[in-house]
Amino acid sequence: MARDDPRDDGYRMPAEWAHHDACWMAWPCRKGLWADSESVRQDYAAVANTIARFEPVKMLAPPDRVEQARALLHDNVDVIEMPIDDSWARDSGPNFLTGEAGLAGSTFTFNAWGGKYEPYDQDALMGRRILDLVGVRRYASDLVAEGGGVTVDGEGTVITTETCFLNRNRNPDLSKREVEAELCRTLGAEKVIWIPGDPSDPETDGHVDGIAAFIEPGRLLVEINRDRGDPHHPICERNREALTRVRDARGRVIELEFIQEGSYRPERWNGGCSSYVNSYLANGAVIVPGYGYDQDAEAVETYARLYPDREIVQVPIHHLSLGGGGVHCVTQQQPSA
Repeated sequence: MARDDPRDDGYRMPAEWAHHDACWMAWPCRKGLWADSESVRQDYAAVANTIARFEPVKMLAPPDRVEQARALLHDNVDVIEMPIDDSWARDSGPNFLTGEAGLAGSTFTFNAWGGKYEPYDQDALMGRRILDLVGVRRYASDLVAEGGGVTVDGEGTVITTETCFLNRNRNPDLSKREVEAELCRTLGAEKVIWIPGDPSDPETDGHVDGIAAFIEPGRLLVEINRDRGDPHHPICERNREALTRVRDARGRVIELEFIQEGSYRPERWNGGCSSYVNSYLANGAVIVPGYGYDQDAEAVETYARLYPDREIVQVPIHHLSLGGGGVHCVTQQQPSA
């Protein structure tokens, strides 16, 4: 996988709390993914319109959905016509990088989460097309991966999961060390911390953005499940244990904060994403998903404690979440250069 190394040019992926010039999203268009597509569009519009209060939003939409998107989005959301297959900009969009020379980006190879959906050829081009629109240099990678599979601290540390990028449906011929080296190259990082992930996740095979997210350097928010009868309880425990006393690229023992996830009990689970870690850090705000669980209010309280200087806004996304993702999954930040 020898390619140009962004680190040689002074580039790295900044943490999500760095100031953004824009947020990229993609309008829902995958036929058959959701039973109630109108409600899903309302959820997407609600997320985009909320983020647009804090930073510019650029919404990609295929030609036949442009007017549909404009009808639901506020005037301050920029709708951009582009062929797309699906609506998860976090995963098929680029990883924006910053350095002394300004802005750049890297792109993974996208195969629709291990070939789970067809077609995906347009989404496989989304990262390159966005970088072309922005007019910045691209560092390409043959690694089959998605943006939701990593969280970075902006200081050299990447956290990812074993169930995802080591999965045979993505990189069957690569060793763990090879995947690790390519993640460091494409993200401008120095160290990868592996956690078990989520083998029960049928959509992403356990993206880290449903499990943990950096709050600030040396500090990590981790999803837990206090309900011992919930099938997700042991999954959360294994990931929590794997993160206990680990050190980041700077040698710091990472401090853990915790947030209760929604329910995965069959009689309560909505059938989709139930992660509150799957939120978005906009400029001056945290956009938190609301699923209709009792835990919705607790999630807002947790974020208010963690981010006292940010506005905490919860957006109901029950219908969107049935596609397997949350607020973080449908957003991709473009940092300021």
